[in-house]
Amino acid sequence: MNIIADLHIHSRFARACSKNTTIKNLAENSLIKGVGLLGTGDAQHPKWFEELTTELKDEHHTGIYTAHGQNFMCTTEISLAYSQGGKGRRVHHVVLLPNLHAVKGLQEALLKRGRIDYDGRPIFGMTSPDFVELVRGVDERCEIIPAHVWTPYFGLFGSKSGFDIIKDCFQDTMKHIHAIETGISSDPSMNWRLKQLDNLQILSFSDSHSHWPWRIGREATEFDLKEITYDSALNAIRTGNGLTRTIEFFPEEGRYHFDGHKNCGVIFSPQQSAQHNKLCPKCKRPLTIGVLNRVEELATRPEGDLPPRPKPHVKLMPLSELIAAGLGCPVASKKTWEVYNKLIAQFGNEYNASLNCTKETLRDIVPTISALMLQNKQQKLEFLPGYDGEYGHLLVNGKPVGMKKQVVEKEKDDVTKESTPPQTMPFSKKKKPEPIAKDAQDLSSQQRQLGIEDF
Repeated sequence: MNIIADLHIHSRFARACSKNTTIKNLAENSLIKGVGLLGTGDAQHPKWFEELTTELKDEHHTGIYTAHGQNFMCTTEISLAYSQGGKGRRVHHVVLLPNLHAVKGLQEALLKRGRIDYDGRPIFGMTSPDFVELVRGVDERCEIIPAHVWTPYFGLFGSKSGFDIIKDCFQDTMKHIHAIETGISSDPSMNWRLKQLDNLQILSFSDSHSHWPWRIGREATEFDLKEITYDSALNAIRTGNGLTRTIEFFPEEGRYHFDGHKNCGVIFSPQQSAQHNKLCPKCKRPLTIGVLNRVEELATRPEGDLPPRPKPHVKLMPLSELIAAGLGCPVASKKTWEVYNKLIAQFGNEYNASLNCTKETLRDIVPTISALMLQNKQQKLEFLPGYDGEYGHLLVNGKPVGMKKQVVEKEKDDVTKESTPPQTMPFSKKKKPEPIAKDAQDLSSQQRQLGIEDF
């Protein structure tokens, strides 16, 4: 049974996330997307955990819960901040849990180290090996997956605070790590260049910070399972048997693909950065080194060479963004929703529309959009690459499409929605953030200043 899974998302209790994200909204929009198994995200957060225990049902005790027609797996993301090897480390890890009982155990274990109520993605000052031991002490079926491994600030290989070798991060607990998450600024082919990753599964999930279909499932992993259970999905992740392919964001559209300095408007390829000694030519400060450069730095295999057992992958731009670019409208505008809803009615879900469209099936769609959809399917879209926290821009006829403060920004992602996307999208007032733990204030402030709401 083939099923597309997005196991890294966030609730409204995580910072820089839509405050209208509910289980119902997540279920409905992920089904529209074509996702058949969704992570709960932030499972250990007390308020979100209370909602999960109320709404999710596991009648057959498989570890896969159901709500509003969607399948859910208990998941979360934890941020670790510590020093190792004379360097400050900031690493995020996704955690998969076999059931809500295990989530309760994780809550109890984490509470011995700090608070879990101030953020759905709480920060702890423990090392990655200590974290692995803590999580496995709750249940050995829990799985730790390094999140968005190339993100400069919070990825395992990140240029700002990461490691050069994955084993240096996990040390003796490396034997319990079976997979990594690519993040939206890299794809599997980039990760294939590191021989040290040959024995690990390469997974992709969205790290969505809202419930909208242009966020949910923008990256995902397709499984082929005999039955949809936690144990069968876990076995696929640990062995690779049952992993079919990944669905990827175009890495050029990711926020950290190229190098650059946002404040000065400087964007560089790795070669250009080298020519400037990785310094901004305007302010003379260090550039934020992006994913492509960091991959090149750590690569031990030539570009184009394959690892022993590569899995296929396909790159797709979210359909709402594609339509918005074709129309020159915001992503949540009435015009964009009208075209999007028409395609969903015709194809059943977004993945089907993006992967199986043809000239014939798109004959009633605006020509500009139909042309972009076919280019998307054929992997032929081009982008002005993202850099230093700025998303990349789609190129149409060689020119970047301006994305004028669409509701992809965190404040404007906080919108309301009924069971069917409405024709107007009112924005809710921005809420004052809750106080956070004293020992986490500095890093959380850094996250907000950097605008790191999506990786």
